[in-house]
Amino acid sequence: MTKISVLGSINLDTTLHINHIPLPGETLHVSEKSSAAGGKGANQAVSAQRSGAQVSFIGAVGLDDGGKFMLDTMKNEGIDLSQVKKRKDADTGAATIMLDEKGQNSILVDAGANAKVDSDQIKEASETIKNSDYIIAQFETPIPATIEAFKIAKENGVITILNPAPASEVSDELLSVTDIIAPNETESAAITGIEVDNEENMLKTAEYFKSKGVKMTLITLGERGVFYCDGNRHGLVPAHTVKAVDTTGAGDTFIGAMSAVLVPDLSNIDEAIDYGQKASSITVQNLGAMPSIPTKEKVEEVYGKEN
Repeated sequence: MTKISVLGSINLDTTLHINHIPLPGETLHVSEKSSAAGGKGANQAVSAQRSGAQVSFIGAVGLDDGGKFMLDTMKNEGIDLSQVKKRKDADTGAATIMLDEKGQNSILVDAGANAKVDSDQIKEASETIKNSDYIIAQFETPIPATIEAFKIAKENGVITILNPAPASEVSDELLSVTDIIAPNETESAAITGIEVDNEENMLKTAEYFKSKGVKMTLITLGERGVFYCDGNRHGLVPAHTVKAVDTTGAGDTFIGAMSAVLVPDLSNIDEAIDYGQKASSITVQNLGAMPSIPTKEKVEEVYGKEN
């Protein structure tokens, strides 16, 4: 069984269902309001766990009802929460999601306790990291903590996976300890300054990351699929076209599910990407992030057991 540590955010999501994303100064009526477990880190952890991995989580919540709800939810998934801190000095992270009738969203995030994850907490979690096959991180927890975690991982032969979302600058120090980077097309362009609108530019992007020490570049391209390149081989794995109801959590589902089935030498990268996209395609056909993430059994039920 693949062992994965996830360093990341834990948020309570509130979704506001609206006709369209509001323009500046515009007031809209909300047709429906719903709450669910979320946070990029938590979503990725649940996705990996439901696809058969053994997942440990490194993060933080507040001593509030939202934190208790999130911990209970993740515990019920079978995720190891021994490295999740309960903070007295911050509330549990929260996200407000504006979801339009086409399934597109805009998201506002209050980091809360997620912003309190620091290098000392990472050092306390070092044994958890060392005993993993992969560690996954995003940008909803402080970057210094991610660098510390990735350094521990690299020193112990653990593969590091960076999902640089939300979009932000990425330091050379962090890239130097990143094995796999997995931005979407917007995040990729924000980091490198290269628009990924054709294969030539995708290869230039991969070369940029390789020059910084990254072994494998994955760029998620929405309906176009996922581009990958490790310097020796590259390709575009097509997406599975479905009618999206809610795209919240699609990228997180992909990252977690792909990582759960990826072998350490990355030789099955095509198959792992395809599996991740299958899982993601199921997520977007349902409302809510975490509640919509499929199990491995569900993916096989919908698409068969080829992968």
